[in-house]
Parts: sequence; structure tokens; C-alpha cells
Amino acid sequence: MSITIVFGAIVMLLLFSSCGGKKKAMGDAITERDSLPVMQTLGVTTFISDSGVTRYKVDTEEWLVYDRKVPSYWAFEKGVYLEQFDSVFHVEASIKADTAYYYDKEKLWKLMGHVDIQNRKGERFNTELLYWNQATKKIYTDKFIRIQQPDRIIYSYGLDSNEQLTQYVFRNVSGVFDVDEDTTSPQPETQPLPQPVRLKKDSVK
Repeated sequence: MSITIVFGAIVMLLLFSSCGGKKKAMGDAITERDSLPVMQTLGVTTFISDSGVTRYKVDTEEWLVYDRKVPSYWAFEKGVYLEQFDSVFHVEASIKADTAYYYDKEKLWKLMGHVDIQNRKGERFNTELLYWNQATKKIYTDKFIRIQQPDRIIYSYGLDSNEQLTQYVFRNVSGVFDVDEDTTSPQPETQPLPQPVRLKKDSVK
């Protein structure tokens, strides 16, 4: 009887130590699906339609689509170049930005960094933050913006415009300067926006 008990105790100890020494198999950590892009595309040139008509061209180094975010959006965090076409494919405006987000449900672009826009009249707009609402066909900002026209440069804090940037209203003009023929405008992608140093009293429309 004692031998049987001792033998049984030894077997149980061996089994217990064997089981205790095993490591449980663990799977990889689960990453939240909502935080991952459903699509990542590199070196993209694509055309986007509006109501069945091709209206926009997009060039970007990286395009990320987050469909589970609230709200869902596309991310262009390595820069983007956009062209907007009219009904006969003439370029109405071109836009460059260091970073851009497109909220697809709202049809809203948020352009950030060095934002450089040129309209079909040859006017140039530079700012650090600009919104383009394709649903309402409006472009606007409340940040400092520089507008170079053929004969003058205007500085303002805030702007509201139509989608083509041909009809716009300044919220708070801070400077108006005549443009000399030899004056070369600074490149917004390499130089900061200049701050106004003098103010003319001429009315600005």
C-alpha cells in the first residue's frame, strides 16, 4: 500500500511539473481595424469624376484610404497636386499642398502646409490652411493668405471664394502692394509667406 501511494505521488508530481513548464501559445497582438487604412497606393495619378463627368486629376506619392474612421477620409500626407477641369477639360485651377485630407462623405478637402493655388486667370494664392468644399463649391480659409494678381499683391486674413477662385471676398485685408515688372514672387514650397510691412488705403475689391 505504501509503495503504491509513493509511486502515485511521484507520477502526479512529474505530470504537474511537466504541465507547469509548458508555455501557452500566444497569437500576435490584434491591431484595431479602424486605425488601419483599407488601401495604400504609392505613386498615384488618377482622375476623379463628379456626377459622371471627369473633373479632377490627382497626383500624389502616397494615397491612404481610411474607410472605418468617423468620418471616413483619404490621406495624402506626402504631398498632393490637384487639377480641376471644366466640362471641356480645360484646367480651371491647380493646387499643391504638403498634406491633404479628403473627407469623402462630405466631399471636403483640407489642404495644409505650403498651399499653392493658381487659377485660370493666372492669379496665385498662398496660405498654410485651405478648405475646399466640393458639395457647396466653395473655397475658404481664416488664415493668412497671399494673393498675387497681375498688377498687385494682396495680403489678407481670411478669404471666401467660388470653386474656381475667380470670384472671392477678403475677410480682413492687411496690405496691398503694387507689383514691379522685375519682381519675382517667392516660391511657397521653399520660403515662408512674407508678412506685410506697409498698408495702402486704397479699397480692395
